[in-house]
Amino acid sequence: MSTSQQPDPRDRPARLTVGVVGAGRVGPALAASLQLAGHRPVAVSGVSDASRRRAERMLPEVPMVPPAEVLARAELVLLTVPDDVLPGLVEGLAETGAIRPGQLLVHTSGRYGAKVLDPALRAGALPLALHPAMTFTGTPVDVQRLAGCSFGVTAPEELRLAAEALVIEMGGEPEWIAEERRPLYHAALALGANHLVTLVAQSMELLREAGVAAPDRMLGPLLGAALDNALRSGDAALTGPVARGDAGTVAAHVAELRRYAPQTVAGYLAMARATADRALAHGLLKPELAEDLLGVLAGGNGTTGAEGDAR
Repeated sequence: MSTSQQPDPRDRPARLTVGVVGAGRVGPALAASLQLAGHRPVAVSGVSDASRRRAERMLPEVPMVPPAEVLARAELVLLTVPDDVLPGLVEGLAETGAIRPGQLLVHTSGRYGAKVLDPALRAGALPLALHPAMTFTGTPVDVQRLAGCSFGVTAPEELRLAAEALVIEMGGEPEWIAEERRPLYHAALALGANHLVTLVAQSMELLREAGVAAPDRMLGPLLGAALDNALRSGDAALTGPVARGDAGTVAAHVAELRRYAPQTVAGYLAMARATADRALAHGLLKPELAEDLLGVLAGGNGTTGAEGDAR
């Protein structure tokens, strides 16, 4: 029986040199993941002290250089900058001649497809839009989370296989998104993930106000089950006082929120209305109960009523 060990991926000959423009939370993690697949990070750019520290932690010994120098050194360049910065960055790099023909230029914006890279395309670059549908912390745990992560992929048809191959090398799952659907795709992710953080943070604040010592421990199992049920069953997973049509309970909620956390009332009412509409449309909310409930939600009345639960 052979006792030889499997070769370390880092010992394999590098296939592409990799550069990162924008050392936020995403770029260093993707570059580190590509490094595990045998590619070689050679340069990274960042402005803030936090970006520099992050790059040093995630990509040790990779030099920090200006963006133009990143492009001069790398065959594959990750443009991981904020959405609003991306178009100007691409135009600037193209105008200064920093982009080389045949260079793979990848951006990670969810909002944009490949068209935002048209100035680079005209300069001879190969444009790819690879957006990881994941929240990033800026720590090494991000590399592990890429395993099985879906990526929204948009690229010219002739580069589709190359784009999908890069995603697979990072441990991800490619999902093709048409150019014109990128804003809708990104809105869907923001609605589900970003707004979820806000809702959970508000819920924990209210639980602390109610006297719960460990709101995270209380919410963990409940939210985990709710998420699992929603992913498995969609609207059929709706529960609680809105789906049951408990108008008095909802009115009591609104009254308490007005008293203790008035800044949350608008969000509660908006989400309750959306929940009521979906529950009614899917036959979960009985029409005879919906009228009183929708009246409470329309007026935001804070009258007292029976206490509800999260059943």
